[in-house]
Amino acid sequence: MLYAVVDIETTGGFASGNAITEISVLVHDGQEIIKRFETLINPEMDIPPYIEALTGISNDMVKDAPRFKEVADELYQLLLDKVFVAHNVNFDFSFIKHHLSLSGYELNAQKLCTVRLSRKLLPGHGSYSLGKLCAALGIPVHNRHRAGGDAEATAILLGLLIKSDLDGVIAQTLNRKAKEQLLPPNLSRAQIDKLPRVPGVYYFKDQKGGIIYVGKAKDIQKRVYSHFTGSNIGKQRQEFLKNIHSVDFEICGTELMAFILEAAEIKRLWPENNRALKHHEQKYALYVFEDQNGYMRLGIDKYKKQMPVLHSFNTLLEGHNLLRSLIKEHILCEKLCYVQTKRTACTAHGEGKCSGACVGKESAASYNVRVKYAIEYLKGMLPTFAVLDKGRNEEEQSCLLVEQGKFYGMGYISYHTDIEGPEMLKSVLQPYPSDNYILNMISNYTTQFPQKKIVI
Repeated sequence: MLYAVVDIETTGGFASGNAITEISVLVHDGQEIIKRFETLINPEMDIPPYIEALTGISNDMVKDAPRFKEVADELYQLLLDKVFVAHNVNFDFSFIKHHLSLSGYELNAQKLCTVRLSRKLLPGHGSYSLGKLCAALGIPVHNRHRAGGDAEATAILLGLLIKSDLDGVIAQTLNRKAKEQLLPPNLSRAQIDKLPRVPGVYYFKDQKGGIIYVGKAKDIQKRVYSHFTGSNIGKQRQEFLKNIHSVDFEICGTELMAFILEAAEIKRLWPENNRALKHHEQKYALYVFEDQNGYMRLGIDKYKKQMPVLHSFNTLLEGHNLLRSLIKEHILCEKLCYVQTKRTACTAHGEGKCSGACVGKESAASYNVRVKYAIEYLKGMLPTFAVLDKGRNEEEQSCLLVEQGKFYGMGYISYHTDIEGPEMLKSVLQPYPSDNYILNMISNYTTQFPQKKIVI
C-alpha cells in the first residue's frame, strides 16, 4: 500500500474562497519515503499579512511560481491510487480536491488523518497539534508551517503509527463501510458508535464542553453521521467541523418530541451554529391591562417575553382579526382596544354600537365585565388536549399537553394512567416555552394522526 503524505499552505481557512500557496507530497510505502514533490504555488491573489507572518511565504516569493492548474496533472497522477494522508486530513483534502476539480480533475481517494490515528494509537497526550505532538514524541520539525517541513514530520509520524498499529486500526479506518475518514479530527469514533438509533436531540460540543450546535433526529446516529458527508467547502462548515470535540444526546419517544425539544433547546442555549430556528420567534401578542381610569384594555403589540400574554400571533393581521371578532362579539370599544386611535369617540359609539366607554359615558366596572367575558370566551375558543404516543420504552407513553391554545409541556406517563384533567398532567410533565412554531408542529401532527389527540 502506498501513502501520499500531503501538506499545504494556503491564503485562508476554507477552500472555496482561498488558494494554495505551497504543496508538498511525500509518497510513503509504509516504511520510508520513496518519492517527493514540493513547490510554491502562485495563488493569483494576495497573501494576507497574518498568513505571511505565520508561514513566511510572501507575495514576492510566489509571483514567479507556477499556478495550480500548471501542476494539476502532475499532482493528480501522484495522488492517484494512493491513500491521502495529512494531519487533519479533511482540511488538506478539501483544498486539493476543490482546486483539482477547477482544473478538470476529479480526485477520489481513501483518506487517513494522523490526528485521529494518533488519538487512537498514541493516547494520553495533552495536545495532538502537529507541533506539540511531534515535540512530545521527539520527532524533529524543520521549517514549521511550511509544506515541506510539516509533510516530513507527518511522514515520520505516519511511520510511527504504522509500527504501533498492532490491532489493524489503519485497515479498519480505510474500510469504506466504517466511515471513519468522514469524521472530523477531534471527534472519536467511539462516541459515534455509542449513539442510539432512535428519535432524539443531539448536542455537538467544543473542546471546553460548550454546546455549539443542537439538532433533532428520527435516528440520532444516522443524523449525526450525515453532518460529515457532502462536499461543502465553505468557511462556516469547515470551522464547525474543526470545533466538534464531543457529542451528547437525549432520547425522545417520538420525532415530534425531538422537534419540540430542539426548538426549546436552541432558544435556551442559543448555539452559535444554529441559525434557522432562531428566527421562529412569536412576533405579536394580545395583552390586557388596566389604564389609569380603571378600564381594562385589550391590545395587540409586539411579543414581549416578560409580559403575560393572552394569545400570540405570527402576523399583525392575524392578531387584529381575532381582536375585531372579540370586539364584535362582546360589544367592546374599538378605541379602548387601540383599533381606532385618532378619534375622541370610536365610530361604533356614533352608530349606537358602543356604550361610550371611550368618552366616559360607561363606567369602568360595567365595561370591564364584558372584557372579562371576552377573555373567558377567548380561553374557551382555545383548545385543551393531550397527544399520547410512543414512549422511550414499552413501560411508558409520551404525552404532550396543550392548555387553552398554549403548549404547556411534555414528558412520559404510564400506559395505565387515567387522564382526569390538565392539572393532573401538569404535575408530571416538564414545562416548556410555547410559541407558534411548536403549536403549528403539534397541529399538523394531530391533523395527520387524529387518533392520538385526547381532548380534555
